[in-house]
Amino acid sequence: MNRDIWKNPVFTISSAVIFVLVILGATIPAKFDSVAKSLFSITTVNFGWFYLLAVFIIIIFLIGLAISKYGTIRLGGDDERPEFPFFTWIAMLFSAGFGVGLVFWGVAEPMSHFFASPLPGAEAQTEQAARIAMGYSFFHWGVSQWSVFAIVGLVMGFLQYRKKQNGLVSTALEPITGTNSSVKVGIDSFAVIATVMGIATSLGLGILQINGGLDAVFNTGTSFSVQLIIILVIFVAYMISSSTGLNKGIRYLSNLNLGIALILMAFVFIAGPTVFILETFTLAIGDYFTNFIQYSLRLQPYQQGTWVRDWTIFYWAWAIAWSPFVGAFVARVSRGRTIREFIVGVIVIPPAIACLWIAVFGGTALWNDLNKQTGIAEAVNADLTSALFQTYMHLPLTTILSVLSIILIFTFLVTSADSATYILASMTTNGSLLPPIFAKLVWGFLMSAIAGVLLFAGGLEALQTASLISALPFTVLLLLLIISISKLLKKEPIPIRKADLRRFERLQKASKKKEDK
Repeated sequence: MNRDIWKNPVFTISSAVIFVLVILGATIPAKFDSVAKSLFSITTVNFGWFYLLAVFIIIIFLIGLAISKYGTIRLGGDDERPEFPFFTWIAMLFSAGFGVGLVFWGVAEPMSHFFASPLPGAEAQTEQAARIAMGYSFFHWGVSQWSVFAIVGLVMGFLQYRKKQNGLVSTALEPITGTNSSVKVGIDSFAVIATVMGIATSLGLGILQINGGLDAVFNTGTSFSVQLIIILVIFVAYMISSSTGLNKGIRYLSNLNLGIALILMAFVFIAGPTVFILETFTLAIGDYFTNFIQYSLRLQPYQQGTWVRDWTIFYWAWAIAWSPFVGAFVARVSRGRTIREFIVGVIVIPPAIACLWIAVFGGTALWNDLNKQTGIAEAVNADLTSALFQTYMHLPLTTILSVLSIILIFTFLVTSADSATYILASMTTNGSLLPPIFAKLVWGFLMSAIAGVLLFAGGLEALQTASLISALPFTVLLLLLIISISKLLKKEPIPIRKADLRRFERLQKASKKKEDK
């Protein structure tokens, strides 16, 4: 079986490219970092507008599809029902989608915007700056990121469970690109490479934060050697979890993740400035809706600034880069749900949880800086990885909270990496729902290796650069997916809803009564 894997051109090409990048990054880190930064500059300066427009178009399409007649079509047979209970489904979405990223940025982002406001003319570290910071943080973790995951997951789920085909990106694009084998191999290989780079970004962020947390609690220091040890421990953990299958390892870890996250959030909500958090959440939701279109299409051609590039464009590119993984995983756990239920569930519920998390943790940090001048913003500006732990210093049970958060970040990383090895192995074995352990092992090693190389070469900046570069070509494929699923749905018969059937029966009875009279 292992020999057969190497005969798969997608597996061979994509793993070879990632392996070469690992070698280059390990042997010539300075040159590797320099080239990556040059590509980053070209990508963001010339194509930032493209990322913003593409994500906005995807959102509009998904909303239209959810309210259309096609919303009743199931990702599976007409009589099929969801495979996983609702809570487990949401937990899996949350864990795989952005668990570790949210823990990293939940305090770091609002405090960064509070320290230096995103909008020109707004004075930093004021009440106005705090409001803008929270509104923008909600925007970045709201519907937009999840719309990218949703479009990929929708197409893959439709093909796998409705049409009984494999869930490969190339198969999803067949209505447009055709069935040429070379084109299909190229599309799938690129999807795998982009996914690995996106996942490496998330792994790297989590590793940096675990290192920051360990330093805060145990004074371990922050260095690449500590980060390398963390990588090795995580690698062993997610390979063990990966061997247990989707219904055990990932399922149990996802429920554990959401459980710990809710416990932490509930404690900080009660121990922190509760009323301030609730008011902040309510106001930020209003600001989010009010400014949604403006923020979605905001660029800086007149100010020549880099803020949008450093934040919004980075977030969108990061989401796009690992959308093949999250989309495929979302599809895998959403079998049996209607298109409407899928879209609403994916683009509304996880973002709502994310916004609540930001309001609780980011709101607590903002309140402390505004009312007690605790200097959390300055500390975050000096070291982003310390954001969460700096906030805990001004709450009771600081050490317990910090240790629990380190465990949460660790389990989030293991869950995401476990899910990723499964999806990457599936993508490189013709869409197999039961990919071999060997394929998972190869991708588990390469993911850890590329994350380590990026941390070694340039730390946080290198991680952000990698996701941006790999996302650009895949953005084109996302827009093609919209056209592809539109063509597929037009040919699909619309299921008769039970309500329509009952209405038809009532009309039939009424008509029969008239005839009898």
